[in-house]
Amino acid sequence: MPHLDDTDVRLVDALCDDPKATVVALAQQLGLSRNTVQARLARLEERGTFLPFERRVAPSALGYPLTSFVHIHVQQRRLGDIVRELAGIPEIVEAHGLTGAADILARVVAASAEELFAVNGRILAIKGVDRADTSLSMAELIPHRMRPLLHRSPGPSGHKTLP
Repeated sequence: MPHLDDTDVRLVDALCDDPKATVVALAQQLGLSRNTVQARLARLEERGTFLPFERRVAPSALGYPLTSFVHIHVQQRRLGDIVRELAGIPEIVEAHGLTGAADILARVVAASAEELFAVNGRILAIKGVDRADTSLSMAELIPHRMRPLLHRSPGPSGHKTLP
């Protein structure tokens, strides 16, 4: 995926301030033509710059106030089947393949401790899962964010400022 240029960064930064901003409002704010903003937004969307709206829905609003992180240890030869089974558990809202001691890190939401216990049981019942270590999230200390990266160039020391 190509990097965002300065105009794209300014546009995404403005959307961080007001995600519901109209194309006309963005154009006025950024000193660009409406057609330029519309074309840029379409290109950003086409390139997969924006995540699905689903990522903005808070699990707690759906009745799932508990969040936990489950390190899942699996038999590698069964990884594909295990991932398909995990995807069938609605409370698993995200999963990543890892290096290190565990093989998969899953973010799991639950309505209660009892439900979390049941979800853990479902994970452990999957053929090829050897162990699951669960940590309950006590508080979200730094919410998901991308804005600081908009103001930073890729690389160990690259900083930029928005025009």
